[in-house]
Amino acid sequence: MISLKDKVIIVTGASSGIGLASARQFGSEGAKVVMAARSYDRMLELAPSVAPPERVLCVRCDVTVEDDCKSLVEATVARFGRIDILVNNAGVSMRAMFKDLDLKVLHTLMDVNFWGTVQCTKYALPYLLEARGTVVGVISIAGYAALPARSGYSASKFAIRGFLDSLRIEHLQDGLNVLVFAPGYTASNVRKAALTADGTPQGDTPLKESGLMSAELCAKRLSRALRRRRTKRILTLLGRATVRAHNLFPRLLDRWTYRYIARETGSPFK
Repeated sequence: MISLKDKVIIVTGASSGIGLASARQFGSEGAKVVMAARSYDRMLELAPSVAPPERVLCVRCDVTVEDDCKSLVEATVARFGRIDILVNNAGVSMRAMFKDLDLKVLHTLMDVNFWGTVQCTKYALPYLLEARGTVVGVISIAGYAALPARSGYSASKFAIRGFLDSLRIEHLQDGLNVLVFAPGYTASNVRKAALTADGTPQGDTPLKESGLMSAELCAKRLSRALRRRRTKRILTLLGRATVRAHNLFPRLLDRWTYRYIARETGSPFK
């Protein structure tokens, strides 16, 4: 097991949720943390809770903008001289039936979730190869077993998994580690910010957030997977059971998933 002490770690989507919790976790383990998000002022306020000033850098970055992704990597190298780990965490969700959906919503989901991962990885890759480091894609159980009324979300997470699995095979011989990290339902702002059929945020969550895995526990699991240089991590018993059922009993899982989503507060099925 490796140590994260003095590792240079970029975390996208670091202003809230799993991203912020992960930045704090890495900082507590002595890493040099680069926080990347669109909310620059909020990151500046949060940075003291992550690491001392000399060990944390905040970079405004919209991962849908290729030049922002390039600038993020350049700023990291200019400050710390290297990149050991890239955590592609920035993401957005949605909740609407495809038949009702404005296609701009799917474009947004792919631009943030998939292309954000691809673009950040492209510019960080030379430094990760030099460091024999790790690139992480934070996906979801929905990247293994699709969720209805989240067609764009599931599609983007499946795409990330395919991209990263390909990248892993390409670099089997040169020391790059590629981790596909799949949390289950985790308490965060992601459902309140999820896009509806016309692209506006839904503003509320259909789930009881207090009963979900905390972002802090999720961050601890991510840290452990990084220290062990894992290539795949599926969190929660329900998540692992869902993936297994998808592989073994796909039609049964389809029916169970339909009933589960139909019971949600304000379900699009109703």
